[in-house]
Amino acid sequence: MSTTTAAPAYLSTDRVREVADAMITFLETGRPPQGLFAPDVFCDFTMPRWRLQALGVPDLVALRLAGHPGPGRVPRHRLDPTPTGFVLEVEEQWEQDGEHWYCRELFRADVGAEGIERLSVYCTGDWDRARVAEHAAEVTLIRP
Repeated sequence: MSTTTAAPAYLSTDRVREVADAMITFLETGRPPQGLFAPDVFCDFTMPRWRLQALGVPDLVALRLAGHPGPGRVPRHRLDPTPTGFVLEVEEQWEQDGEHWYCRELFRADVGAEGIERLSVYCTGDWDRARVAEHAAEVTLIRP
């Protein structure tokens, strides 16, 4: 099944950027800014070998904190508006239990009047310091 939806009247480029910036704030702090998510937001989260879902803001935040319990940073991102929201590609880095972690994620968000209504997340999986070093020793990236 495929669906195509017309752009909502309230979804300007500025609104998309505002919501995406709030999403980055959430990723970095673990606390969603007011209005980021609609109360009944649905999240479908796919990682390399598992899939999880959450319904509602408290469950979505709990899902996020289960994998990334502390603050982190998003040193790089790319935002692509869509007719109903955006696609946001990010790199994340954070510290947990004395270990440095890294991952890449892709978020596809449908934005409504109350914030993100549907969020699909695709994660590479979390790389610890050893995995990052192994990758750097084996692969020379053309671009960061």
